[in-house]
Amino acid sequence: MAIADRLTDPLLAGDCNSTLPAIFEMGNSPSHLAGRADIHRPLVLVSSSGTKVIHEARDCAATYLGCFRSHTVLAGYLAQRHARVAVIGAGSKGEFREEDQICCAWIAAGLIRKGHAPGNWQTAEIVRRWRNAPPSACLCSRSVDFLRRTNQVGDLDFILEHVDDLREVFEVRDGEVRTIRPAARMYGRRRMHARCGAGRTVLWP
Repeated sequence: MAIADRLTDPLLAGDCNSTLPAIFEMGNSPSHLAGRADIHRPLVLVSSSGTKVIHEARDCAATYLGCFRSHTVLAGYLAQRHARVAVIGAGSKGEFREEDQICCAWIAAGLIRKGHAPGNWQTAEIVRRWRNAPPSACLCSRSVDFLRRTNQVGDLDFILEHVDDLREVFEVRDGEVRTIRPAARMYGRRRMHARCGAGRTVLWP
């Protein structure tokens, strides 16, 4: 609310412990957000887990957001600019769930292909297990069970149908998510991978 008070006609969205606050216009739904036409409005988003992790990372040298939709371009962008990277899954209710492990593994695998190395054996094991997993591997997750129980299958379909389709990187700076558009050559399907030298990357869930 404090952030919204500083903005003109903000859109409040998200959830609090999986419940929609009465003053919010919409929940934490990617499919509903994608279908809105009022994209000129600033979005103030809160979620039960992800927002907290983003907020607590505010003092890092740089903070980027990643998901199924942007894992390839994000890994390429990070590899070119940072010798050390922490890949952190937001989790849900204290659990490092399958969808988080898969996305972290995809990003970490992209960094490894470009010359980075896992910082510990736990990271290496998560990458080994999930790096080639299809998006549907997350269907065993408790998050998916929640979507099905609460009649939010449209969000599940949206997630599975929108994988690696974004060509922007999203950076958090001064409490705001900002879009970066890397050069097209960074994410071309037939691109050549250049190694980043001997720089190590610290990766953990």
